[in-house]
Amino acid sequence: MLFDSEIDRQVRAGTALPETAPWRALAAHQREVAGLHLRELFDRDPERAQRFSLELDGLLFDYSKHRVTDGTLRLLIELARASGVPEAFAAMRRGDGINWTENRAVLHIALRAGGDRPITVDGTDVMPGIRAVLERMRSFSEAVRRGEWKGFTGRPIRAVVNLGIGGSDLGPAMVCEALGAYADGPQVRFVSNVDASDFVSATCDLDPAETLFIVASKTFTTQETMTNAHTARRWLVEALGDERAVARHFVALSTNRGAVAAFGIDASATFEFWDWVGGRYSSWSAIGLSIALAVGFERFAELLAGAREADRHAFEAPLAANIPVLMGMLGVWYRNFFGAASRAVLPYDRYLRRFPAYLQQLDMESNGKAVDRDGRALGYASGPVVWGEPGTNGQHAFFQLLHQGTELVPCDFIGVVNPAHELGDHHRKLLANFIAQTEALMRGRRADEVAAELRAAGIDEDALRALVPHRAFAGNRPSSTILLDRLTPHSLGMLMALYEHAVFVQGVVWRINSFDQWGVELGKVLAGAILGEQERLLAGDAVDLSRHDSSTQALIERCVARRASG
Repeated sequence: MLFDSEIDRQVRAGTALPETAPWRALAAHQREVAGLHLRELFDRDPERAQRFSLELDGLLFDYSKHRVTDGTLRLLIELARASGVPEAFAAMRRGDGINWTENRAVLHIALRAGGDRPITVDGTDVMPGIRAVLERMRSFSEAVRRGEWKGFTGRPIRAVVNLGIGGSDLGPAMVCEALGAYADGPQVRFVSNVDASDFVSATCDLDPAETLFIVASKTFTTQETMTNAHTARRWLVEALGDERAVARHFVALSTNRGAVAAFGIDASATFEFWDWVGGRYSSWSAIGLSIALAVGFERFAELLAGAREADRHAFEAPLAANIPVLMGMLGVWYRNFFGAASRAVLPYDRYLRRFPAYLQQLDMESNGKAVDRDGRALGYASGPVVWGEPGTNGQHAFFQLLHQGTELVPCDFIGVVNPAHELGDHHRKLLANFIAQTEALMRGRRADEVAAELRAAGIDEDALRALVPHRAFAGNRPSSTILLDRLTPHSLGMLMALYEHAVFVQGVVWRINSFDQWGVELGKVLAGAILGEQERLLAGDAVDLSRHDSSTQALIERCVARRASG
């Protein structure tokens, strides 16, 4: 049996997950500690920050500002163990088909594994194929960056436009942005949306003779990506006047070689990846070609090495000293035992501004599920809403809600000690805000403290009594602090992989498949049908829209009517 943990056996015997012993122990413990304030926990234990922090190769994970005690952590680790987290990690590492609804292995870890250790899928070692693709990525990216791969007219490539969507866009776009300080190759842009404005804005100032397009679609049939790819093809051919130009200005990241060839892309410019690579985990594969072009293959290899270091830690560190296990279990603690419906991700580094969006897909597409691995409806909450913006901008937008709102929102603060750019005292101020916000959320401001401040400012007692309730706030808002010595390809790779494993840990505990995404399929099917109906209506044909509800029918009719009338 794929999963056969202590809790699995209880659930399959008819015990609901919230009624299992580890879960009930945590629920009882939460009732005992819910009234504890973080101030009190820090006052009791001067060594709390040191005891509740872990380091991994220049990355600090400080979880001391969470509403947990030693007892809480012990119970959370017991839940992780009883849920089979160690066995699940081992199954992933072996290449077992842990994406059971699609009968696939989950081996993004193999893409960054390095070395000669075999990793097999259905009896076949996948490592030789991975090494071959990586070597082709290295050769191609270096040729483009050195100016040896030239466009159709003989001019070098100065701009690269990645055409993809979902994991074929969010991951590499985030990495290219995050490593902007290392970018020394052609400028790299990303087009994902089928909205024409996305393509137009990305290409409006580019020279077709110096532009290379990457078409990132495993099947070479993704609607948004292929619509943009055909638009790019027309844009190029109209400018250069010869369809043969396609072969020098397009590369494909795909397994559908027939469709790629029909498009006009040469086999030598086609890079494969595999069905055991999920889209949101694919930046480590050929999908990362845009990264290698932007910053160089050596730095792409450093990104893989950082992820490999995080993999080693996740698979080998004891559960109680395992960063992604603690990250994941703290998420379970707040989601299931405090009812926290969302988590804020707050990077205090401009280069990480797309990291929250990247984590939205990683987390919400992975764990936004409502049935367990046995196909039964969950009787408990699964993945939270993930959102966020860079500091200090967020402080002037939504931090009011974090501090004084009625919702409990656990926060992940991500900072960098040594910035990419030193400019006056900018970074000292940024770090001061970064640290201060975690303290403010934890500490809050008591009514007596506010009253003392107002009296010291000369406020009379009547005004003071009116102001104190508005200016006091409870604090006790939990946060993790992740502090990087520097934002490098290596540290970014570690950060990404740690979050990947944390999401997996939660999926194991919630007994869901973190690697499929069937929920997005219905919208795609309906969009295809509505597109056909719109086209027939615009052509003047009679179309029966009665299969739709009245709202959908009215929206289709209005869009067609207003399009037809200009």
